Amino acid sequence: MIYLDNAATTWPKPRQVLDQMVERFAAMGVSPGRGSYDAALEASDFIHGTRTKLARFFGAPDANRVIFTANATDALNTALLGILKPGDHVITTRLEHNSVLRPLYHLQQNNVITCTIVPFNQEGFVSPQDIKNAMQSDTKLVVMTHASNVLGTIQPVKKVGAVCRARGIDLLVDASQSAGQIPVNMEELNASVLVFTGHKSLYGPPGIGGLVLHPDLEIEPSRFGGTGIVSSSLVHTREFPHRLEAGTHNLMGIMGLSLAMDYLSEKGISTLYKQEMELIKELYRGLFAIKGVELYGSPKISTHGHLAVLSANLDNLNSADLGAILDGDFDIAVRVGLHCAPLVHKTLGTHKRGAVRFSLGIFNTGADIDHAIRAMEQIAQ
Repeated sequence: MIYLDNAATTWPKPRQVLDQMVERFAAMGVSPGRGSYDAALEASDFIHGTRTKLARFFGAPDANRVIFTANATDALNTALLGILKPGDHVITTRLEHNSVLRPLYHLQQNNVITCTIVPFNQEGFVSPQDIKNAMQSDTKLVVMTHASNVLGTIQPVKKVGAVCRARGIDLLVDASQSAGQIPVNMEELNASVLVFTGHKSLYGPPGIGGLVLHPDLEIEPSRFGGTGIVSSSLVHTREFPHRLEAGTHNLMGIMGLSLAMDYLSEKGISTLYKQEMELIKELYRGLFAIKGVELYGSPKISTHGHLAVLSANLDNLNSADLGAILDGDFDIAVRVGLHCAPLVHKTLGTHKRGAVRFSLGIFNTGADIDHAIRAMEQIAQ
């Protein structure tokens, strides 16, 4: 199988990461923070070490404000439900994933918040000026993706962050797609909250993600329970990271994430990114030359404004039908439909039939791209 669905989940995972993850878990797969014996203490130390590693990776000032969650969806819900209060105004964009849109819609429908959704331009970029123009006296939070999961466009988050900081407004950056492909520095982006997931371009296992919080950010827990500390009290702890991490940690997921980050560091994220971008530019050129293929987003795919993601359609084919042909006849795995980003497709005019998304990873090759181009050429005939 030629796997071109890495924006959903990267696959395969590095073999050495999988082997080391199993080896580590076999040695200390106990409950961290819940025992005083050596294995439990070692597991706790490993988790703290991973927090510290993530804090350095994301340019965060306090490792104790690195919060582990089940995934980015869990992290976004934790952040949005914990930060926003009745009467708050929120600004977000039409590029967002349903993991942002649905919690905000829920809060808006229940008269907790008001929300303004700003558009993106023809090339797939949000204007910082549009976000600035949408700010009100009661604006509490701006929520935006670092990079579109449909178009691959990297957003001007740094400029938006500067505007937010000047106005005293918190910025939440959804780095689900970008983390592991390009540098994501919380301080440079002026972000108050950064959300990440482990199973995409960080090449970790599923079931692990997190959020990184600025020390000054006020946030309430939305889940309560055992934390392994101050167990005699019925009042949930105010101490971070425990305040937002009730329950037993996903130790195996944290191990896999930590080991995968070591792997990426060894290989060089910038080197891997350049490799992926050369391939996606080759794919763009090949698909652009096929009669009947429509490509979405910016035609200026570069190494500065895009990730290795490209969405397309062919003639009047439904995206599900095109995806089925690519799978059944050519053994190519792609993502079809709306990609959990309905407002993107409403803007593109593809809401009814969706689009086929090609997304590359570090293990894709030039031969994979050639095969995908030839497949689309044959289908187009």
